Amino acid sequence: MTGNDKSLELHGSLWLTVGGERFGGEQRIALLASIAECGSISQAAKAIGMSYKAAWDAIDSMNNLAGEALVERLAGGKGGGGTRLTSRGAQLVANFRAIEEEHRRFVEQLGRQADDYLLLRRISMKTSARNQFLGTVTRVQIGAVNDEVELAIAGDQRLVAIVTRESCESLGLRPGVQVYALVKSSSVILLADDEPVRVSARNQLSGTVVRVLPGAVNAEVVLELPGGAHLAAVVTQASCDALQLAPGRRVMAIFKASSVILALPA
Repeated sequence: MTGNDKSLELHGSLWLTVGGERFGGEQRIALLASIAECGSISQAAKAIGMSYKAAWDAIDSMNNLAGEALVERLAGGKGGGGTRLTSRGAQLVANFRAIEEEHRRFVEQLGRQADDYLLLRRISMKTSARNQFLGTVTRVQIGAVNDEVELAIAGDQRLVAIVTRESCESLGLRPGVQVYALVKSSSVILLADDEPVRVSARNQLSGTVVRVLPGAVNAEVVLELPGGAHLAAVVTQASCDALQLAPGRRVMAIFKASSVILALPA
């Protein structure tokens, strides 16, 4: 992601319920913990930014839902009365903190798995196109009938697609939008990378052959592009032999912008 991108983070809140009624969450537990520390409802409420009335309303609600007192008053003396947690109230605070820590760890673990979930969603996309690239739209040149859409893919590579004006609008294509670029392997032409040649095809990607699957008529050639992406091309076996295509060979893969199909992630 670029420096201007803001990644999404997973967060979650923990709440307790009793008999289907909302008992409380972080703020109410914080009130109980503050009472244990301050020994005073008013001071505890002030410490957590809660009004005195709201604090008592919360305490009354928690006492009722718990079926027993969580907070109790102390008898007045020379220094005046005060408030403290009952043993049940203190236990509730301790248990909530322990559960809260486990919940925090769970959310962190789930957040780490979020990227894998998105990856699995991408992998599960079904299409007949052999080549699938996830890219971000960097430019859209609007035309009368067709639009030219430029994408940035892994390895600082660029792809160009020609789509109809209607398709561009229906997909909501604009800079920053993520899309899939689909290219059939039969649409890819391979050229020797060490032989300069001028071609009209807008997409020209340089890569290294990593795998060749020979056949009686055609051969499938898989290239590794900068950034680790792979691109497959189906060429005649005669062309494969003429270009001496084998693992380690540097070649140029070219295909027309009209051969690129764009699709939005699910």
